[in-house]
Amino acid sequence: MLLGTWNLENLYRPGSPFGPKDKAAYETKLASLAAVITELDPALLGVQEVGEPEALDDLVGMLDGDWHVALSGQPDGRGIRVGFLSRTEVEVVADTNAFPAKLRPVQEDDSGAQVSAAGRGFLAVEVATDTGPLRVAVAHLKSKLLTYPGNRFFPHDEGERARYGAYALYRRAAEATALRALADTLLAGDGRERDIAVLGDMNDEVQAATTQVLLGPPGSEIGTPGYDQPDQGDAERLWDVAPLIPAEQRYSRVNSGRRELIDHILVSHRLVRRVTAAGTGLPGDGTLRLPSVGPDPADRRGKPGSDHAPVWVRVGQ
Repeated sequence: MLLGTWNLENLYRPGSPFGPKDKAAYETKLASLAAVITELDPALLGVQEVGEPEALDDLVGMLDGDWHVALSGQPDGRGIRVGFLSRTEVEVVADTNAFPAKLRPVQEDDSGAQVSAAGRGFLAVEVATDTGPLRVAVAHLKSKLLTYPGNRFFPHDEGERARYGAYALYRRAAEATALRALADTLLAGDGRERDIAVLGDMNDEVQAATTQVLLGPPGSEIGTPGYDQPDQGDAERLWDVAPLIPAEQRYSRVNSGRRELIDHILVSHRLVRRVTAAGTGLPGDGTLRLPSVGPDPADRRGKPGSDHAPVWVRVGQ
C-alpha cells in the first residue's frame, strides 16, 4: 500500500484571483497533476491547497478508476483546504481547526489581533485495509512565506520582516500543537496496536521545533540508537519517515534555490515497522524537477504542475 501527501499548489478553476488565467493553462495544470497521481498510484493521498472543490472534481475526472474524495469544510481566507483522494471508501472521523484546551490565542499582526484556531482545518479519515483500519490526518500548517499588511509580500523594513516572521512562527507552533492533540486522539495511547498516520505540508523541516512537536515522547527516532529499543513512549510516538528517504531525494520544495523537506509523513509504532520504502517525487524516478520559489507566490500563478513534490511511503503487511 502506498500512502502519500502532496501540495497541489493553488488548485482553482480559471477566473479566480489565485488560479490560472485561462482554460488552456488550467487544463495543462490538471494534466500535469493527473499524470503524477496516475504514476504514483496511491491507495490514499492527502492533498493540500484545494482552492475549489470543483477543481478537485475536475482533477479526479482525469484519473482512471474509481476514487473517493473527502475535503475539509474549514478552508482559510483564500478558500484553500486539505483533503484526501482514496481508492476505497473513506469515513471522516474529524474535521477540526480547534486549538487544544489551555493553549491561548496567538498574535497574528501588528494590530495585536489574535487567532484562536488553525487557519486551515485538519481532516482525519478512516479507511479499511488488509491489516485493519487505518486512520490518517492531513494538515497544512502556517506558511513560512510572509504576507504583510495590504497583501504585500515584501516588508517596509527589517523590523517588520522580523515581527511578521515571529507572528507566522507563533501560529505554526500553535497549529502544530493542535495537530498533535488530534494525533493524541487518534492514537488513544495505543500506537502499538493502531495504524495511525499524520501527514501534510508542515511548512518546516525535520529538525524544526514545530515539526518536532508532532513526534510526541522524545527518543527512538529512525536512525537513532533508541529506535530498536521498546519503551513506554512507543504507544504515543509518531515517527517521521524522512530518514528513510534517499538523501539525494530528501526535499519536497526548492526555496530561493535551497532544497528543503517541508512535507512530512509521520506514522505510529505499528505502522513504522512495516514501512518498506519512502521517497519524494515518483517511485523509481530518483530525479526531482522542481521550480525554485521566491517570496512572492503570485509569480507562480497559472504555472503547470506544483511547486511541491509528493512525499510517500510504501507499507507492507
